Amino acid sequence: MTDYAYSTAAGLATALAKGEVSAVELTTAAIARIERLDGDINAICVPDFDRALAAAGEADAARARGEAGPVLGVPMTIKDSIDIAGLPTTWGLPPFKDHVPAADAVVVARLKAAGAVILGKTNVSLALGDFQSYNAIYGTTNNPWDLGRTPGGSSGGSAAALAAGFGALSMGSDIGGSLRVPAHFCGVYAHKPSIGLLPLRGHTFPGTRPLPEIGGDLGVVGPMARSATDLAMMLGLLADPDETGLGLAYRTALRPARHDDLSGFRVLILPEHPLVPVSSEVLAAVDELATRLEGLGVTVRRGSPHLPDLAEGARTYMRLLQSSIAVGFPPEVYAAARTAAAALDPSDTSLFAERARGVVLSHRDWLTADTARGVQRTQWAELFTDVDLVIAPVSSTPAFPHDHSQPMGKRTITIDGEKHDYIDQLAWAAMATAPGLPSTAVPITRSAQGLPIGVQLIGPLFEDHTPIRFAELLEREFGAFAPPPLAGPA
Repeated sequence: MTDYAYSTAAGLATALAKGEVSAVELTTAAIARIERLDGDINAICVPDFDRALAAAGEADAARARGEAGPVLGVPMTIKDSIDIAGLPTTWGLPPFKDHVPAADAVVVARLKAAGAVILGKTNVSLALGDFQSYNAIYGTTNNPWDLGRTPGGSSGGSAAALAAGFGALSMGSDIGGSLRVPAHFCGVYAHKPSIGLLPLRGHTFPGTRPLPEIGGDLGVVGPMARSATDLAMMLGLLADPDETGLGLAYRTALRPARHDDLSGFRVLILPEHPLVPVSSEVLAAVDELATRLEGLGVTVRRGSPHLPDLAEGARTYMRLLQSSIAVGFPPEVYAAARTAAAALDPSDTSLFAERARGVVLSHRDWLTADTARGVQRTQWAELFTDVDLVIAPVSSTPAFPHDHSQPMGKRTITIDGEKHDYIDQLAWAAMATAPGLPSTAVPITRSAQGLPIGVQLIGPLFEDHTPIRFAELLEREFGAFAPPPLAGPA
């Protein structure tokens, strides 16, 4: 059989439609690849191979009846934190290692209904709260490009699975770069949708009721793939309101991409952030991309009077982020957090300090932060009257070596030989997350050590097709995903 390990979902759907391969053959090959390679990578934390083979058989039968579809018979994976009936949803937390939901998340139900073959669940960071993916239940996930480095977090297992050829698609989530950072570190594609665009029911903290929601305050679920075209397909498949929720009153009708060729786009290059430095390698990669885009007729701007205050945006984000996380704190943890926040120097406006303050926000203070976010959202909307996209780093460096030292707040990341606060990397995620903007992570080059380097394409609110279309055009012009040498061909 032809090796389909690194085919895109679109490529697999075409091969299935032509009868060149069956879904059972694809699934059998994917399972064999996981069994051969995942011992070193540890991306698939909960295999579901028996049900995957059964689903593949059903997909083949459906195609024999004349049915078709972009994911019918296509093998894929799902992040641990997204419910699959009959499989554990743990968020990496040992007390929930035996928590097994009875129902699928909305996005999983839609994928199953469309005939996707789910190989299993992928590993995450503890409580989805790290740039690395490790926990006491399932261990550490390694980056297929370098096993001594992180694949990112918290959707690190999904990104590593894609890079290793374990299925053509995956579903992840993002509140602090959890889709974008793993995509950047592993050299794959991911899309953080506009806030509320994809239904969140079933991406639920273990033990809490999966209530229907219009949308979260900051967090989203989103697709990951080895092709930008597959991201567009997944968005179309999943972007509609929750059938059992308040979304029954409307249906999704997103605007088309603003342009259909590169020369029509106006982009703002944003290679630096006032609160966190960027490595010379990442800076050079962004600058080279800008130069290449100019050569193709793209209107490239390197500044704008409409750009919101990025430092204030990051601080607002940290307050809102920690406020949302603190809802689940046990009383004793919350009491300790209050004590720590009270001891802060009022003049300390670091992201670490804002994170601590966010834990104990009063409702009045939360509304103040929410109002500041609303102002920034308006400023971003004004910016997108002058440009179509903002191109920025996803993280200051390529994938870094594993560092599980505690406490996390004391960790550092080395940027061009100097140590900087670990948590400050959230500033890159904040740009799109706080205002709820769509952001597509795309690979653009590799570092001197051969590690992937990507960028995020931030687009206007609810204009998700614009950054995804730009990603497709980049892929067409500059080349697509390349397999890592460690995972290698089948």
